[in-house]
Amino acid sequence: NPNSKIPALLDYDQTPPLRVFESGNILKYLAEKFDAFVPSDLAAKTEMYNWLFWLQGSAPYLGGGFGHFYAYAPVKIEYAIDRFTMEAKRQLSVLDLHLEGKTWICGDEYTIADMCIWPWILCCVRFYKAEEFLQVHDYKHLMAWYQRVADRPATKKGMRVNGFGDDALPEVHGSVAKMDAEAAAK
Repeated sequence: NPNSKIPALLDYDQTPPLRVFESGNILKYLAEKFDAFVPSDLAAKTEMYNWLFWLQGSAPYLGGGFGHFYAYAPVKIEYAIDRFTMEAKRQLSVLDLHLEGKTWICGDEYTIADMCIWPWILCCVRFYKAEEFLQVHDYKHLMAWYQRVADRPATKKGMRVNGFGDDALPEVHGSVAKMDAEAAAK
C-alpha cells in the first residue's frame, strides 16, 4: 500500500502479482474474483456499491473521529466528542431508516456491504463501550440487522479466529483448520 497502511493484499494468482489496497477495494476485488457476495442484477449491484462506498466515507467519523475522541484520546475534548457523537448518531440513524423492512443492507441478499459496515457498528457497541452513550438500542432496525450478522456462523467463526469472545482462539495460525475439525466432529 503506497499509504503504508493495512489492509493490503498481493494476489499471486496474477502475473505479475497484483496489489490491492483499502478495505472496500479488497472486498470488491475478492467478491468479483470469486463471484460471491455481489448481486448480479445491475440495480442491486449499484445499490450494494452505494453502501460499500457510503461506509468508506463514514468510517473516518465512526472510527477515526468518534472512536478516537470518545474511547482512546488521552485528553477528553468535549467539543470533539460532541461533534463526532452527533455525526455517529446521524449515521446510525441513516442506517436504521434504510434497514426498515430489510433483512440485509441491500434487501434479501447478504453482500460485501453488510461485511464492511457491521464491524464499525461492532466497534461502537463493543470496543468503544459506547452502547449506552450512543443509545444504539433506539435504532431498532439497525440493531436487529446487527444481531442477524452477529448470528451468522461465518461471523462467529471470524470473531473466534480474530481473538474476540469467550471462546476466542489463542493463536490465529491453524485456528481455522482447528475450528473446521471441531465442527466436523459434532
